[in-house]
Formats: sequence, C-alpha cells, structure tokens
Amino acid sequence: MNNLKLGVEVASAHDLMAKDGQGSASPYVELHFDHQKFRTTVKEKDLDPYWNETFYFTISDPKNLANLTLDAYIYNNAKGNNTKSFMGKVHIHGTSFVPYSDAVVFHYPLEKRSIFSRVKGELGLKVFVTDNPSIRSSNPLPQMDTHSHGRNETKDSRRTFHHLPNSNSNFHQPQFPAQQPYIATGSQPQPYAYGLEDMRSQNQNQNQSQSQPRVVRMYSGSSSQPLEYALKETSPVLGGGQVIGGRVVSGDNRRASTYDLVEQMQFLFVRVVKAQDLPSMDVTGSLDPYVEVRVGNYKGVTQHFSKTSNPEWNVVFAFSRERMQATVLDVVVKDKDTLKDDFVGIVRVNLHDIPTRVPPDSPLAPEWYRIEDKKGEKKKGELMLAVWMGTQADEAFPDAFLADAAMSSVDGSVSSMYTRSKVYHSPRLWYVRVNVIEVQDLVWGEKTRFPDVYVKVQINNQVLRTRPVQARSGNALWNEEMMLVAAEPFEDHLILTIEDRMGPNKDEALGKVFIPLNAVERRADDRVIHPRWFNLQDPSDHDVDEKKKDHKFATRLHLRVCLDGGYHVLDESTQYSSDLRPTAKQLWKPSIGILELGILNASALLPMKTRESRGTTDAYCVAKYGHKWVRTRTVPDSSAPKFNEQYTWEVYDPATVLTVGVFDNSQLENDSGNNPKDVRIGKIRIRISTLETGRVYTHSYPLLLLQPSGVKKMGELHLAIRFSSTSMMNMMYMYSRPLLPKMHYVRPLTVVQLEMLRHQAVGIVAARLSRAEPPLRREIVEYMTDANSHLWSMRRSKANFFRLMSVFNGVFAVSKWFGEVCLWKNPITTVLVHVLFVMLVSFPELILPTVFLYMFLIGLWNYWFRAQYPPHMNTRLSYADAVNPDELDEEFDTFPTSRNPDLIRHRYDRLRSVAGRIQSVVGDIASQGERVQGLLSWRDPRATLIFMMFCLVAAFVLYATPFQVLVTVAGFYVMRHPRFRHRLPSAALNLFRRLPARTDIML
Repeated sequence: MNNLKLGVEVASAHDLMAKDGQGSASPYVELHFDHQKFRTTVKEKDLDPYWNETFYFTISDPKNLANLTLDAYIYNNAKGNNTKSFMGKVHIHGTSFVPYSDAVVFHYPLEKRSIFSRVKGELGLKVFVTDNPSIRSSNPLPQMDTHSHGRNETKDSRRTFHHLPNSNSNFHQPQFPAQQPYIATGSQPQPYAYGLEDMRSQNQNQNQSQSQPRVVRMYSGSSSQPLEYALKETSPVLGGGQVIGGRVVSGDNRRASTYDLVEQMQFLFVRVVKAQDLPSMDVTGSLDPYVEVRVGNYKGVTQHFSKTSNPEWNVVFAFSRERMQATVLDVVVKDKDTLKDDFVGIVRVNLHDIPTRVPPDSPLAPEWYRIEDKKGEKKKGELMLAVWMGTQADEAFPDAFLADAAMSSVDGSVSSMYTRSKVYHSPRLWYVRVNVIEVQDLVWGEKTRFPDVYVKVQINNQVLRTRPVQARSGNALWNEEMMLVAAEPFEDHLILTIEDRMGPNKDEALGKVFIPLNAVERRADDRVIHPRWFNLQDPSDHDVDEKKKDHKFATRLHLRVCLDGGYHVLDESTQYSSDLRPTAKQLWKPSIGILELGILNASALLPMKTRESRGTTDAYCVAKYGHKWVRTRTVPDSSAPKFNEQYTWEVYDPATVLTVGVFDNSQLENDSGNNPKDVRIGKIRIRISTLETGRVYTHSYPLLLLQPSGVKKMGELHLAIRFSSTSMMNMMYMYSRPLLPKMHYVRPLTVVQLEMLRHQAVGIVAARLSRAEPPLRREIVEYMTDANSHLWSMRRSKANFFRLMSVFNGVFAVSKWFGEVCLWKNPITTVLVHVLFVMLVSFPELILPTVFLYMFLIGLWNYWFRAQYPPHMNTRLSYADAVNPDELDEEFDTFPTSRNPDLIRHRYDRLRSVAGRIQSVVGDIASQGERVQGLLSWRDPRATLIFMMFCLVAAFVLYATPFQVLVTVAGFYVMRHPRFRHRLPSAALNLFRRLPARTDIML
C-alpha cells in the first residue's frame, strides 16, 4: 500500500502587490499537485498575510515523483464581482522535495504568468515528503478548471527550483512513529557508474598497452621553472583506447567501457568461503584453523578460529597477474599453534583452468574442494572456494585483500583494514546562530557584591563567551550574536552556562541551559526567528534529557537560536574551495557537469621509511572534491605503485578545485602502539574552470613538497582527467551568478568569523572521517584542506608581494613606454602617437570601441598560444627555490612556538624590520592623501589662497575654451620635446610638496 504523501505548509507571504484599487488586497493560495488542488483561507486587506496552514497530497505514483511539480498560485479575492485576480505563482520541481527532517520554510520569489503580468513579493512554503500512514490526505477541492489555467501553462515563464534528492532518507515526521523508509527510485537522476560494469579484459589490448610508446611533452609553466619540476603530457592506452592530444582513439575490437580512464589490471581472485569436517591434528581433538593462500612467493592469510572444525571466513584475496610466475594455486589449511602451526590439508588449483569473469556477469558460484595431504592423497574435510580471473572493475576488488610479498610480515586483518580503497562523505555542516539577549532573576551566592556575569556558549570543544555585564538588579542585557558549527546527525547539545567572574581565573557557574540541536529551528533565508525564554537548570545538574520537576530555579535566559542553512560552511581555504553550495538542500541547483578522475600510477617515489634495513614506501592517494573524499588502495613496498582506480564527481560550479594528495601509509607495522602519522608525499590542485569540456588530460604531475630543508621533488603522479558538461547554457549562466550563496551577501560574516568557523569545521570533518574504517586520519584532512594556511610565513609573504608586482608589470611597462614617447626616444613613434591622440580627441566616440576592439584582438591572439595543460605547482611563484632556511624553519614551527628564546628574539627583530619598512610606506601614502585634503583646509593659508585663485581662473578658462582644445593642449604639453623640458620640478608639484601633513603632530 502506498502511504507516500507530499506535505505543504503555507506559511506566509510578504510585500504583495495591491490589487483592489485601495492600496491593499485579500490574498489566498491555491496549491496544484498531481491533479489535486487545495486552497487556503482568504486574508482580508493584508499585503503581508500569515496562513500557517498545512495540506497533504496523495502521490499516486512514487516512481514518477521526480517528474511531478508543485504549483502555488496567489490570487486576490474580489468580493464585489466574485472574481479572482492573479498575484503571482511559484513552481517547484519534484527533485526539490526533501524529507521532513530536512525541510525548512523557504521564501520563494513570485513569478509572472506572462510578460505582461505585474508581480512582486515572496511566498513562504515548507515542502516535504512523508510516508507516515497516520497522516491522512487533505480533502481536495473540485477538479481545477482547465480553461483558466491550462491555456496559459504552456506560455508561462517558469522558474524551477532543483536539488539532488536524498534517496536514502526516511520520509517521515519525527512526532509520529517511525515507518519503513521509502526509497524514491524514480526521483533520482541516472547514476554515473565508476568501476563496476562494462569492463572487458583483452590480452591483446594489454599487450598493446605495454608495446605502445608513451608520448611525453614537457611543460614547465614558466621559463624560470626547473625542468625536473615540469609537467609531462603522456599518451597512455586506457580502457577506452589510446589518448592522443586529449582525444581517446578506440581500437576496432575495443568495447565501450565506463572504466575508460585507467589501464586494465588483471587479478587472480580467490574467495575462501568456509570449511567443514576438518580433521584435528591435536591429541586433545581441538582445532584452530586458518587458511593460507599462496601463488608463488605471494600469499594471503585469513584469521584463525578457535576450537572449530567448521569455520567460515568469506574473505577474498587478489593477486596481481603481472607478478604471478607460478602455474598452481595452493590453498593450505593450517592449525594455529603456539610454537609451530600444524599442517591440516591443501587444495591445489591449476591456474590454466581458471575461468575469466567480466562484469556485469553474476558472481562465480563457490565449489567444494576435498583437501589433500602433502603426498596428494585425499583426506577428510572440504574447503569451499571460488577462483576466477578478473580486473579492478570486479565487485569483489574494493573489499579484497591484495596479497603481496611486502605484506607477508603483516597481520592480514590489520593490512586489509588499512589498505583498502574507500569512498567517504564528509558530514553536512550547519552554522548555529545564537543570539544571547538577556537574563532575568539571577540567583548568586555572595549577596555583598553585584555579580559580573557572562554567558558561555558551547558545542563540544567550541566555546564562545559574551562580554561581562554587572547585574545590579538581578538582570543583565547583552544582545550579542555568536556563530558556531554543527554537523549532521545532530547528536550534540548546545550548552549555555551563566558564569559569575569573581576574580582572575575564578568563575562560578550560576545556571545552565541544554538545548538539543535536533530541536533547533532551521531556516534557509534571513527570515526573523522569534526568541524564546529558557529556564536555567542548577549548575550542578548534568542531566540533559530529563527536566527538573521539583527543584525551583527561577532564572530565565532569553535566546534566539537557529540553524542557518543559507550559508556555505567553509571547511577549506577559500582560494581552493571544492564546493560552494549552501547547506539547505532546497537551495541546491542542478549539476552542470561530471568530473572523472583516473588515478593511474606514481613513479620515482622516494623512500619514506625503513623496513628490513632498506628504504620503502607504502603509497596511497586521497582525492577530495565537494563532500566526497576517495582513498585508493595502498600499494606496499613500491616506488612505482600502480593504482588504476577511477572516480566520478558531479560539478555544480566551475570555479572549484579538485585536490589530490599522495601519502605514505604508516599503519601497517604499528606494533608499538604509538599511533604514527601518515607521511605526506605531495599534493596536486586542478581548477575545474581551466579544463576544456570533453577533453581527456593525461599528465604526469611532479609531487613537490616543501620541507624544512627546502623544496623537494618526491616523485610523480600520473592522472587522467575529463570534465564533461551536461548543459553548456547552465555552465555559462553560472559565470553570472554570485560565487557564494545569497546569505553571504544579505547577512555577511566578518573575515575573523569565517576564519574561526573554518577552523572549527575542519576539526569536525577530521573527527568524523577519522572514525571511519579505514580511517581518514586528521593529518590527511588538515593537509588536503590547508588548515594552517592562515599562519604567518615570510616565504608566502614575499611570494604574494612578487605576485602583486607581476600584476602591475603591464602598467609599469606602459608607463615606461609612454615616458619614452614623451622623451622622443623614437621620433617616428612619438609622431604617430601624436596623430592617434589628435584623432581620438577629434572623434571621442571612437575611444571605447577602440579599447574593446583592441582587447578582443589581444584575446584572439592569445588563443593560439593558450596553455594546453592544467596549471601545476610553480616553485618560483611560491618563492620556494630561493627561501632562507631560517624562514623555512619559522614556517614549520608550531603554534605557539617551540623554539629557543634567542632564535625567537632574532625572528622578532627581523619581523620588526620588515614591519618598519611597511610602516614607512603606509605613512608616506597617508601623507600624500593629507596634502590633498590640505589644499582647501586652510592649514597653510597662503597655499590654500594660491590654490583657490588657480581654481577660479581655471573655471573661467575651462568654461570659455572647448573641451577638445584643452585635452589636445594638455596632451601636447605632456608629450613635448625634451628641448622644452626642465630638470626642476613643476610649480604645481612644488606647491603640493609644501602642503602640510599630520606627521608633525604625531608622537
């Protein structure tokens, strides 16, 4: 039985247009959905009506929910002639419907019915989906008149509000009993598969991949960039064909594949399911069995079970085919013992008889194999196995234990947990806005003094405080607003504590308020949230769930609390954000494209640790874009690991950045229990707007890492990237939209607030992802999000200064050229400039067209020399190749510092010297501005009098002389021949330099 219903709460409307000829209107709302129509009550003579009425529509076909639309019409009720006049409408697409827990009241701007309609105002609606059977549908009005609406629907200019549906959410209201979730299979867009189907392994293609030469082109990005740090363009043979010049050239016998941005890798898969009737090798009859799977020198080991002859493992091992040199697979059953494990039995499988499985074929059915002894004779006991050949597109590959010689000394369960590839989703973050207004009826202990009270606001480790206020009458007023960060699901409480500052480092709690975050009102715009009074609990009471019944505690706290979903919660540096969408899903727009990333391999990686007296690296990659993090499998003991994993993201804004990092896994040999950190190897950033649509970028990126000893190349990472646009018009339209959501401009946050909130957001994301399995550790999250980019760095300051100078290089070059023109260094050029100047003065209407045509021609010329590769890390631009070692040591210092006092004193003196020069420049600029103000301030009466007389004469001269003549004379005077110039400054400049500034009255 279908219980799915669409709930619509008509909240209010604002700033409606008057329709009754008397400056007012009597509005009501009609809701149309799935051939049903509901109507609110009429609000007489009200241009800002409030309804707060809720209606429930029956959804006839849940699979067609994404194709349905909700239309809300506002009409004016004219009592005299019993007619209605159109006041506006709202059109909401089915993909914007969310469960009740995510729904908030959103004020939609009213749309016109035709180009001649006069409409203004907003309509506040709360739209949600519920499957609770206790809710009954509202009684619909008679079938709507197709004559009045159907004729105009095809001509309406509709504004559609989209977002991606959450198909895994439970559509029910919290106040009713929870029901089985409804999965809106028809409401979600067609998913993009990345790695589980349509990949066919062909030996001839693999041989072709190995025999094809790799075309390499070097791009250093700058003439000053060292060649070893250059970007290399390659032409590998991938699953879809060979990449040549950004295009994929498919072979004649190559099948189409969604796994087309990586090279195919052949694996031998062995699934060890279970065993039965295993013989005991002990006189006591007990057996602790485990299985060892061996192919030549490579092996994988399952966990052991205690005292059972019928164990069940159900684990999968994967062996790389290119490393296999044996022709027989040995599956050995052993008995775990203290000194030496006993042999129980063995199963041998000839590798030439193993079938090949290609998705989307069904999984291979496991079979029972009779175990044998070392002589090949049958023994009691059977082992259920499934053995097949496949590729990384196999469904079993992500959870398979990759058996490798480097893992022979590592516990199989530990390495399997820390080496698998995984996809993570960071939690949805909200801003919590807390407005602490006042407190009444305070109760404090010492009656001989007035309390100096403040409010401490806390969510987990986020703590903010108001200013202290002296409560002389037992009441205190603050009216301060604070912002914090919270993550879904809301399991925490907002805790407000009123404390009395009795002395230095001596505070006494006077009361507490516990507010569950899941009960806080949400909003997606800047509508007003009504404040509430909260009764304080006794400070000694730590019970956040049960209310106090008998204890009388009269203190009340006046608050305004809400969850702001109209902002984008920044959890990474604003310069390289990967997502700019607001928190509220109702405000999400459709995606504009698909980003596909193929992580192929790494090469020439430097050893990061020592194992068995030799250097080694256990590398894995992490990629982040939007809320989705991906982690490749760890390839142990390899300086040239091959990953060949492909991932896909939906792109909502081209002004975003994909970040890919490479790390060394330090968790595989964690025997001492000291929890070592994973070591960073390098990082790559790719801005989506720099990628051409449909082109495949295959490049080998240098992994550059800044260390206390200087910049160092740690290796290279080979990537394949493709950005596909789903709608070119939507993507071009995005360039005219604001970069951040509307709330960032309606109620902007300060730079200090944004930096503090970003720090808290990174901490929340790191804490949440570190609890996954395998964990995405905190140091990885902080490195990928550049959590410490706000800290002081002398190197970064110099780099930014030289960046600023390079921006003005063009201005400096033009001024230098114009100076040479004025000095007649090349008489022919100077004469031509005079002729051009006279033409522009004579025909001023040609100035702007000439400028824009010139810029168009420059852009057309630069098109033929445009970059054919994505930008990459530049050591010269980063000022990393000429940095002082002491400056690097300062950059890598902890905060607060951990260096010795003498070194800190030296760095402080150096910083004072730099700041002194900046101080002098700022002072000179201020002096020039004060001299301009002093022209008419009468601080120097003689200078002001001279300037006033000049202004009077200039007014008459400019009035009597045509403007073109004045411009021509001024231009010829500026470009006059050096014979008519003097080395001394002009009289006007001398007058300006004599004007007083405020430097003489400064201490």
